[in-house]
Amino acid sequence: MIGRQVIATNKAFTLEELYQFMQERWDPNEYNYFEMGDEVSPIYKGYIVLPATPRFLVIVYPKAAGGLFNKENKVVLTVTNTPEGYHESLSLTERDIFRGRHQNLIKTIAHGVSSEQERKGPAEEILQEYTAYMTQLLGMYGYLK
Repeated sequence: MIGRQVIATNKAFTLEELYQFMQERWDPNEYNYFEMGDEVSPIYKGYIVLPATPRFLVIVYPKAAGGLFNKENKVVLTVTNTPEGYHESLSLTERDIFRGRHQNLIKTIAHGVSSEQERKGPAEEILQEYTAYMTQLLGMYGYLK
């Protein structure tokens, strides 16, 4: 399991610019809706939040180049824990984000997989799909490095 994906970009996005980019181009019918993190929980202020599984979310944030360890602009996607009550407002069971491709996701989770199995399995798969889609969008608009 990787749990974190990095997309190198040729632009230093701010959080607001990345959010606007996603609002204008993201397909919510195929890849679900997203929110600013502070709408989900104060813990996620400074992130864009996408649902993954009942126990995990995918957070998205830009990181500008600078400093000793960050040599390039990037967009980071990573799996994190879901705050209590989040899925009451964005129901995963009613509107599975990848229903066509992950038909067994809800069934698998409903049959009692551990948190670790959920993170390494379904949450990681969803992270990979979000990353592929974000990479495609950034590439279509000339933002990949």
